Amino acid sequence: MRSLDQFLRDYGESHRNPLNQWVHIVCVPAILMSTLGLLWLVPVGHWLGLGGAVAEWVNGATILAVLLLMAGWFAVSALAIQAVLAAGWPLGWTSLAVFVVAWVFQVYGHKVEGKKPSFVEDLVFLLIGPIFVSIEFAAKLGLPVPHAQHRR
Repeated sequence: MRSLDQFLRDYGESHRNPLNQWVHIVCVPAILMSTLGLLWLVPVGHWLGLGGAVAEWVNGATILAVLLLMAGWFAVSALAIQAVLAAGWPLGWTSLAVFVVAWVFQVYGHKVEGKKPSFVEDLVFLLIGPIFVSIEFAAKLGLPVPHAQHRR
């Protein structure tokens, strides 16, 4: 089984073009947040018989975030979801639109890169993407980052 370092190196092989990197820095979080926005609409808490505010927070998005240990991304996504709801926008349609537009840009980024997306060969890369983007964005900001060897 590959280590996280190996996954990051392999993912980095198809993400060397600076334009593709920026596309991913914007679109991977957009895809993740829109996916969580759609999963937010799956009312697991209500199905479990929970009531009140607890039921609203026990949904497909929270369960996925807990299972994947993605607390930071979930917190940002939950804030974005609450902002969409507070604005009175339909969460489902907004999330779906962001999801589709972000994937269109991702495909374009890989066309510029000249390499197919990593997840085509292994779906695990769909989970590696947010980790890679977090590290890449921190590196672009000049912050010290773990797993920096993926950039070589």
